[in-house]
Amino acid sequence: MTDRSLYVSSAGVLRRGWTDGMVRELLGLPDVQGRDPRRWSPAPLRLYRLARVEALERTPEFASVAARARAAGSAPGLRAAVAGRAARRRDAVLAAVRAEPIEVPLLPPAELDRRAARYRRLLAARAPAGAVPVGPPARWRVAYLRRCLARYDSLLDGLYGGTGRREAERLLRRRVYGAIAAAYPALAPECARRLALEDR
Repeated sequence: MTDRSLYVSSAGVLRRGWTDGMVRELLGLPDVQGRDPRRWSPAPLRLYRLARVEALERTPEFASVAARARAAGSAPGLRAAVAGRAARRRDAVLAAVRAEPIEVPLLPPAELDRRAARYRRLLAARAPAGAVPVGPPARWRVAYLRRCLARYDSLLDGLYGGTGRREAERLLRRRVYGAIAAAYPALAPECARRLALEDR
């Protein structure tokens, strides 16, 4: 387990006065990257060693890059440039979500039931006492298949909130549940129910 006191997150680096461009130019790749085990988030966790960040902040190169960033920040077109980059990133992610083939595992009915039941037992074991998950078998079959397709959530990496993120999440949900319904027509009503719930 990483000692979080020795690291600073991407947001923490920005709070210290860095810009995204400065992070890319001076820090480069994060020292630790992955999913935060303490909370679920679609965005990957990126941590930088605090000692490395502080050492860079004392260099003349940092002062030079920071001065350039401040000068660029006062330019009138900065907001438009940032908005343009965000729009291009959103469009690229939406295009990737549209183009990515969604491959649903095709299982015999008995095997799907066995795996869905095992997934339900796993969730029940993790739930607080008395909060045993309930629902008809179709619900657990779809829940298991959706869990199998969670790898497609990584297509959304790089989008952090705002309309673009919500739009991409909605599109991905529709594609994933549509693929499950196409592979298992008997599960189509449950896919539609979940989609209606999650699209609220």
